[in-house]
Amino acid sequence: MLTIWLGTILKRKAIVFLVLFGFCGTALAQQVSLALLKPESIEPAPFVKSVEPATLPEAPSHRFWDRKNNLLFATSAAFSAADFFVTRNRLRNGGQELNPVTRVFAGSTAGLAVNFVGETVGVVGLSYLFHKTGHHKLERAVPLVNIGASAAAVTFDVVRH
Repeated sequence: MLTIWLGTILKRKAIVFLVLFGFCGTALAQQVSLALLKPESIEPAPFVKSVEPATLPEAPSHRFWDRKNNLLFATSAAFSAADFFVTRNRLRNGGQELNPVTRVFAGSTAGLAVNFVGETVGVVGLSYLFHKTGHHKLERAVPLVNIGASAAAVTFDVVRH
């Protein structure tokens, strides 16, 4: 029984192989003679093409202390100040600081003030770095993220109180 089954499979494979081999012969007979081609088309294509450098359009430049940045930095400083006062009030009433970075400075009012002033200075500094490197969207995004984080912290502390 095994030999009949094996013989059937081998016969089918042999027929498929012969048919494919027969098509290969006709495919090989369809070669194009290089003598029929024009000489300039025989030359190899150059590997390196000279490309003109593309000039990018200038990004819209602005002064760092423009109206938008002044408004963003003032809002960021206001929310950081609100976060300072709400956090200090919460700590005085027996609450605890949830931010692990701020928790290091939460032992005294002066330490807490240094933390929030440093946060505001860091926002302005990082924004200035992005401005100088031409990343103007990130320049505007830094104070917006800080405003959002401070507003969330103030809201959390006010609602929980």
